[in-house]
Amino acid sequence: MPSLFVDTTPLRTAPFRRLWWGLGVSNLGAQLTVVAVGLQVYSLSGSTFAVGLLGVFALVPLVVLGLYGGALVDAYDRRTVALCASTVLWVVTMALAAQAWLGLDSVPVLYGLVALQSAAFAVNNPARSAIIPRLIEPSLLPAANTLMTISWNVALTVGPLSAALIVARWGYAAVYTVDVVCFSAALWALVQLPGMPPEPSTEPAGEGRPGDPENGGRGAVGRRRGAGLGSVVDGLRYLATRPIVRMTFLVDLAAMVFAMPRVLFPAIGVVVLGGGEGTTGALTAALAVGGLLAGVLSGGLTRLHRQGLVIVWAIVCWGLSVAGFGLVLVLAGRTYPGEVLVGGLVAALVMLVLCGASDAVSAVFRQTILQSATPDNMRGRLQGVFIVVVAGGPRLGDVVLGAQATWWGEGWAAVVGGLLCVVVLLALVRWQPRLLAYDARRPEA
Repeated sequence: MPSLFVDTTPLRTAPFRRLWWGLGVSNLGAQLTVVAVGLQVYSLSGSTFAVGLLGVFALVPLVVLGLYGGALVDAYDRRTVALCASTVLWVVTMALAAQAWLGLDSVPVLYGLVALQSAAFAVNNPARSAIIPRLIEPSLLPAANTLMTISWNVALTVGPLSAALIVARWGYAAVYTVDVVCFSAALWALVQLPGMPPEPSTEPAGEGRPGDPENGGRGAVGRRRGAGLGSVVDGLRYLATRPIVRMTFLVDLAAMVFAMPRVLFPAIGVVVLGGGEGTTGALTAALAVGGLLAGVLSGGLTRLHRQGLVIVWAIVCWGLSVAGFGLVLVLAGRTYPGEVLVGGLVAALVMLVLCGASDAVSAVFRQTILQSATPDNMRGRLQGVFIVVVAGGPRLGDVVLGAQATWWGEGWAAVVGGLLCVVVLLALVRWQPRLLAYDARRPEA
């Protein structure tokens, strides 16, 4: 059944194939480091709050530099930008390994290295994403993004478990050293790419920024202006004129801010389903397993042209699955069980697998619309906005659902969050119905 399984046609293109393998291996190493840093900070401090601060040190540079990183991608050769940012990431990973081998045992040092890592990622991620449309034809973008999603979810599934095993057996230094080796694969893949200098603006006259002296006083928003603040502002102005791309950001924020359930997992393992850390790990892995299954079985899905409609239905499924997950918790109750409630855990895992699958489908088509409906000279800046939304939305969601859980418990927080996500989504679609009509055969932003 060739139409059922993932379309691997993009892998026939050698540069994309090398990039996919290289990034897949490096993503696995990155997940090893994410888990190991958290474990090391907790080991040194004994404080969950100290571990939580890692998120702050990672998020702030990502948000601050995400937009500027996209401007760099549009202003300079994308391969060069990606190589420079990846080299910084590689050096930071080596520094993490060095501090572990030398036994520095310093939480502030770990915070600083995580911040540097996040800053480099804010440049590297938009560059890598903007490279893909240069390597393959537009009709293959959904399949290419699905393949990228598969490799990412494999890393999310295998990485945390592998990190825990390596730390237990050989220590933190071994984990970071494995990441150094894995990241070499990404550098190798980028070195093999051809040069990708900026392309000139293709924006038609009359689509530009009011008051610009070019094009009869309405110059092109997309013209390249270097990588200064003006370039960043031009990117935001361009986004303001592109309702469909803007909607892909807004609907994702609706899903992540109102219905991201991961902040509930630790408490669920103690007060609802039992099993402690093991249950928390299983719930976390279920999201990645759902994304992996959606990718593997995406053959027919990636050929659909009504991509905006697919995004809306995927987010509706996400919200309803989160609400279903919450309903399972409500029925289980806050009982502080002495052992795992197997039936409740199985039902919760099924709901989260559906969540992960829905999120993966939404992510693939949101990325595809951004790549195909945006001119090449603006892709880097909009990818910068994309990474800010993708990183910031779940963090805000942690705050929203965490607060709701303190008010009326973990189960009702998920139920209310999931249903609120659907309501806000439908309100957004009613406000901007063009997303539903988006057709990949006639891409428009």
